[in-house]
Parts: sequence; C-alpha cells; structure tokens
Amino acid sequence: MSNVQELPLLDPTGGQGVVLCCPPLTERPMSATEAEHAARMFKALGDPVRLRLFSAVASHEGGEACVCDISDVGVSQPTVSHHLKKLKEAGLLTSERRGTWVYYRVEPSVLAAMGQLLAMPVAA
Repeated sequence: MSNVQELPLLDPTGGQGVVLCCPPLTERPMSATEAEHAARMFKALGDPVRLRLFSAVASHEGGEACVCDISDVGVSQPTVSHHLKKLKEAGLLTSERRGTWVYYRVEPSVLAAMGQLLAMPVAA
C-alpha cells in the first residue's frame, strides 16, 4: 500500500476543473491517460523558448509576470504570444488580462505535480 498522493494539475483545456496528473514514475507504470497528461506538459516545455518563458514566469518576483516583462527571449512578440498560448493549453500557465497587459503565473500545484512525477522514492 502506497502513501503517495496524486497532485492535481490545472485542466489542460483551460476550464476551471482540476485534472489529476500522475503518480511518481517509480510507483507504477502510467496509464495511457496519465501518460498523455504528462506528455502534454513535457512537450510544451520541450521547446527552448517555451522553457525560458515558463522559467521567467516561475522565477518572477511575486509569482506572476506581465508579458511586457518576459518577452525578451529572442523572438518576435507574436511568437512569444504563440508560445505562451501553448503553455496555457498544456495547463502550465494561467493568465489574467489587466487593462492592455496580460499577466501570467505558474500554479504551485503544477510545479508540485511535476516534481512529484519525477521524484525518487526515499530509502527507508
């Protein structure tokens, strides 16, 4: 019997619901559905620009970043918007429009779930 709990991830469709991700890789083999959820996250982070944008948001003071503060990643503004959209679709970022600017944040549950997925069991 395992004492490991599955952590929720944001619904990758952008809804308000919560979708359970996956157990740690070392606990048991993933189901097809769990593998699809995890692959969607890692595929989104598999692009260097997306990884930089995700890191910029995650490490920004206050846990959120205005698009105006993170768009200097060596690509055009429309390309930045495209990559941010892909990160949102994968459930890695949420956003809020404030006036003319959009603010992005990484939900703590996303980072926790990703860490849990890759965690090694603690030796007793």
